[in-house]
Amino acid sequence: MQTERRLLLFDIDGTLLTSGGAGEWALKDAMLGRFGVEEDLKGIILAGATDAKIARELLEKHGLEASAENAGALLDEYLQHLAGRMSRHEGRLLPGIVPVLEALQSRPEVVLALLTGNLTRGAEIKLTHYGVWNFFEFGAFADDHHDRNELGKFAQARASERHGVEFPADRIYVIGDTPRDIECGRAIGAKTVAIATGHYSLAELAEHKPDHLFQDFSDTRLVLECLLGDALQGVPPNG
Repeated sequence: MQTERRLLLFDIDGTLLTSGGAGEWALKDAMLGRFGVEEDLKGIILAGATDAKIARELLEKHGLEASAENAGALLDEYLQHLAGRMSRHEGRLLPGIVPVLEALQSRPEVVLALLTGNLTRGAEIKLTHYGVWNFFEFGAFADDHHDRNELGKFAQARASERHGVEFPADRIYVIGDTPRDIECGRAIGAKTVAIATGHYSLAELAEHKPDHLFQDFSDTRLVLECLLGDALQGVPPNG
């Protein structure tokens, strides 16, 4: 009997990697370069937000029109600075990420994709810098919608288009490090996997009652048991 396909949707910042502040500094650079504003990011919630939403909030904070034109100009500038910032900051992949991705990529029933508040190009810049961009077939990004809770629909539709099968909610896992990732997964009825490698502690994430909760992904076998369940066969202990 053929194993049912599973769609695994990964967040980026705080889940797969930390950029060491490269993204934050690129936003500051962009505000200064495009609008002549020295930005400190105070009052702007970055964790779990989409780049499109962040751009609007930055413009509004300084009394600038939050038009599509201004937001687009700000984000274009941001991407230019992000590319140069990556090598200047001490970021890293987070614990256990590569072994988990390698194990999942080898599973024919698994579809690996992204569900992130990053722009497509921003996601590519970050993941390429750390050598993990090619693990993911496609994604849903801030280019698709400014509201993170809308992104799951895009990912689900793209998975079906690419693979010619439906991915029911109980076969979709949304994996992230913030309460917004949990909310985003629930918006499409997916299973939610929270990981405390970002700005939120294990206890803080637990308050939002994700389906699964990890300190980090160091225990490859345990993570695979969560994501693959009874489909996990032939994977040796510790991945």
